[in-house]
Amino acid sequence: MDKEELQNYKENQKTKYHAEELERLLKKEEENKKIASENPEMAELAEEDNKKIKEQKDVILKQIEDILESEKEEEEFPNEIILEVRAGAGGDEASLFAAQLAEMYKRYGEKNNWKFTTLNTSESPTGGYKEASFEVRGKDVFRKLRFETGVHRVQRIPVTEKSGRVHTSTASVAIMPIRKKGSIEIKPDDLEMEFSRSGGAGGQNVNKVETAVRLVHKPTEIDVRCTSERTQQKNREKAMSILMAKLEALKEEEEAKKFAQKRKNQVGTGDRSEKIRTYNFPQNRITDHRISKSWHNIDEVMEGGIDPIIEAIEDYEAKSDEDDSNE
Repeated sequence: MDKEELQNYKENQKTKYHAEELERLLKKEEENKKIASENPEMAELAEEDNKKIKEQKDVILKQIEDILESEKEEEEFPNEIILEVRAGAGGDEASLFAAQLAEMYKRYGEKNNWKFTTLNTSESPTGGYKEASFEVRGKDVFRKLRFETGVHRVQRIPVTEKSGRVHTSTASVAIMPIRKKGSIEIKPDDLEMEFSRSGGAGGQNVNKVETAVRLVHKPTEIDVRCTSERTQQKNREKAMSILMAKLEALKEEEEAKKFAQKRKNQVGTGDRSEKIRTYNFPQNRITDHRISKSWHNIDEVMEGGIDPIIEAIEDYEAKSDEDDSNE
C-alpha cells in the first residue's frame, strides 16, 4: 500500500480510524522486519508476529473496502432528496390533486420512517398546492422514489362539478437526489439572491425578520425558495442545496435523453414532462403507462400504499437492465 492511498483513507472521516490502525500495523510490520534482519535469533518470532499482523491488515482492508462500497452506493442512491409537486392543467382541481400526491408521499414516508420537511409551498385559493417542495430523508428514499418523476394525471368528478362530469387534470412530480459530491460548479455571478419574510401565523418571530431566501440561477432561470429554517443563513444554505439538486437533476435528465435510444425497455426517460401514471377514481384504477400495468386499490394507494407500484416498476427496470446487458 502506497502513502497516497493511506492518506486518502485518513482524510475520509468514515475510514480515518481504520487507516490510523492500518498505519500502526504497517509501522509494526517494518519494525519486525528490521529486527529479523539485525537479530537472527529474533527472526522467527518477528516473522510469526508479522503473520498475525497480516491477518489484522486483511480484516481492516476488508472493512475499508466495505465502507467505500457503501459510500459509492449512497452516492448513486442517496438517502436524501428534494420532492417537488406542481399543479398542471386543470386549475383548482389540479392544485388539489398536487396536494393529494404530496400527502400520498408523506404517508408512504411515514411507513418507511422517513423525515419529511416542508421547504416551501404556494397554495391555491381552494387549499391545494400550486407548487410545493419538500426535503425527504431516510433509508432508500431515492432508490424507492426515483421513478416517480413525471406527469401524474387524475380523472374524477371534482367537488365543484354540479353535473357529475368527469374532469381530467394533471400534476407533475420531480424527485431530485441530494448528493454529497456534486459535479456542478455554480459561479457567484450566475446567482441572484433575494430575502423576504417567511409566511406563517401572525405574530411569530419568523414574520418579523427577512429569513426566507430566493435564489435564481441566471443561466438556467431555475428559481428556488426556502422558508423552512429560522435563520437567513440556514435558509440560504438549504436553498443552495436545492439549487444544486435541481441542476444535477437537469444534467442527468439531459444525459438520459441522449442515451434513451440505446435502451429499448427503460422505465421512461426521467423527463418531468412525460406522462407516467393515470389515477382514474370512477373506475378505481391506477395505470402506470411505462410498464402498462394497472391496480384497482386507488384509496389504499392515496393513503400511502404505493409499494406494489414501486416494486412492479423496480422489477421491470431490473429485467430491462438484464435484457440490455445480454444484447
